[in-house]
Amino acid sequence: MRLVRLVRLVVTRPRAQAEHWVARLQALGIDAAVLPLIDIGPPADPAAVQAAWLTLPGKALVVFVSPNAAERFMAARPQGVVWPAGVLAGATGPGTAAALRDAGVPAAALVVPADDAPAFDSEALWALLRGRPWIAQRVLVVRGEEGRDWLADTLRGLGADVGFVNAYRRLAPQPDAAGVALLQAALAAPAAHCWLFSSSQAVAHLRALAPRADWRAALALATHPRIAQTVRAAGFGHTRECAPTLAAVVQALHAVAAWGGATPVVDR
Repeated sequence: MRLVRLVRLVVTRPRAQAEHWVARLQALGIDAAVLPLIDIGPPADPAAVQAAWLTLPGKALVVFVSPNAAERFMAARPQGVVWPAGVLAGATGPGTAAALRDAGVPAAALVVPADDAPAFDSEALWALLRGRPWIAQRVLVVRGEEGRDWLADTLRGLGADVGFVNAYRRLAPQPDAAGVALLQAALAAPAAHCWLFSSSQAVAHLRALAPRADWRAALALATHPRIAQTVRAAGFGHTRECAPTLAAVVQALHAVAAWGGATPVVDR
């Protein structure tokens, strides 16, 4: 059984991730298209990322806040350096964990919420870490140039020595011709498009690209409650939260399509 067009799903992740998502969605018969609303650039100080690798043997835990953090940090690994034994790699969700595994981090080193966890965020990761002793333990958080400090503050409150390294920068998007055309189509027929948001910053970039847009008839999926709040504040009339997994997105797409007046069609 294949899912046929409900609405067009606009995937707003950085281009490489968005293209991967769209390919998987299209394989299920879903009309999905790429419109990256975040570009990922190199860090302001690439040498600091390589230097951080040399400190890993002294760490108890390295936290990766996103797939971009994992991919960029692992890509900066100095030649001949391997993931040190005994150092945990904390991932906030399955996409981040997959990026770490693909880059050679041993499965035994990974700490990641289960695939069916109710949320994929710092709080979900902390639920797996909280029972460990953290006094005088050294922790590195790998992130972009901005990010939440909640997990770092929590660890520090329990006596851990927490540092940061910025492995990438989030940049405003520069849509290509196809992206501009997709945006114009979504503006012209908002109820026929559903936006998949995995970042509050992506919502801000959309507002900058289309500052006078009326999104009251628009549909949206948000992969975290904080993102959903930002989407609603941007004026989207139909917003649903879902986990950042393929199955959850497909299920939620049916719901928001129904809100928008579309009828699910199934090709048997």
